[in-house]
Amino acid sequence: MNSNSIQIGIKQNLMLFSMLVVINLFVGFMVGLERTILPIIGEEHFGLTSMSAALSFIISFGFSKAVVNYFAGHIADRIGRKQVLLLGWIIGLFVPILVIFAHAWWIIVFANVLLGINQGLTWSMTLNMKIDLAKSNQRGLAVGLNEFAGYIGVASMAAISGYVSATYGLRPEPFYIGIGVVTIGVILSLFIKDTSQHLKMEVQKIKVTENLSSKEVFKRTTWKDGTLSSISFAGLSTNLKDGMTWGLFPFFFISAGLTVSQIGVIVAVYPAAWGLFQLFTGALSDRIGRKWLIAIGMWTQALALWWILLVDVYVLWIIGAIILGLGTAMVYPTFAAAISDVAHPSWRATSMGVFRFWRDSGYAFGALLAGVLADMLNVNWAIGLVALLPFIAGVMIVKRMKETHET
Repeated sequence: MNSNSIQIGIKQNLMLFSMLVVINLFVGFMVGLERTILPIIGEEHFGLTSMSAALSFIISFGFSKAVVNYFAGHIADRIGRKQVLLLGWIIGLFVPILVIFAHAWWIIVFANVLLGINQGLTWSMTLNMKIDLAKSNQRGLAVGLNEFAGYIGVASMAAISGYVSATYGLRPEPFYIGIGVVTIGVILSLFIKDTSQHLKMEVQKIKVTENLSSKEVFKRTTWKDGTLSSISFAGLSTNLKDGMTWGLFPFFFISAGLTVSQIGVIVAVYPAAWGLFQLFTGALSDRIGRKWLIAIGMWTQALALWWILLVDVYVLWIIGAIILGLGTAMVYPTFAAAISDVAHPSWRATSMGVFRFWRDSGYAFGALLAGVLADMLNVNWAIGLVALLPFIAGVMIVKRMKETHET
């Protein structure tokens, strides 16, 4: 690619940007495939009675995705973003195949290790490639569109898999869809261009250079920098809540007497609202700033969980799921946009990897904590106590985070 032909901006790279949006829709499909039915498979097909055991697949997914997120940026810098994206899809092919033929629960757990690797590589690359293409005042919009596509994928496939499983059975029919999803994901990814040259152009335009070691970036993003570290804790709290809802919502609503199809609707509405509202919240953060959007979003998540516990009507549960999705949408694209505001382009991907390491380890910590609390107390108490974490994270954002995007 001729360096003179390279331009930064969503409009200037609309075709490539649009293809990346579509690819992340398919990345989201992979998670949505399991969202409604895998906890139920654990109980009905493998006889799991312990909540901790039943949620072990989320723990394996969360930790593997978190670790891969951390290294994805380093790998991309060495072999290119497109190659990492394709590698993620190839690994993802084994996920539905393993679930289809699994004769023991440990195989399901291992499949979710691979799913975590798939998500860590593919989702990280679609996100970083969009940020490479966007101007500084378009980052919220770019991340919002990426997350919108991904979580619409999660939501739609959660509903589809719930319907297919209710009609044909929990296995293997829903997972045939996963094989098709991976095939299309690979084909689409083969036709996109790498964005490494866009990143180089951005670095060259910035006069101040910051050559930080990976160790120093980890320290800044985890605890030394008040803004970066408070965002990382808020990200962990958000996905801790999500890991809990992924694992416990099916059991909570089954105990309330709902059918698998009804549960599928609620489980789908939450990420659907999460995805849809990100169309607006990402761009909104470009206009009004990041800090208060994150703080209020964290508190909204906590209140939505407590709302779901207090009501006992199907429609009101759906409303609670929508509010939960709204709160998550307020923070999700804003996290990444704020990290991009603070981090120098030369270490932005590394800092984003550290943030995503902590954020997605929340899946594992959430499932682990929820399983232990549910076994010790009950599902309701587990949901209520986990909701405290996003509330506390909102307070930390107010106290420690500086506004990163001056409007």
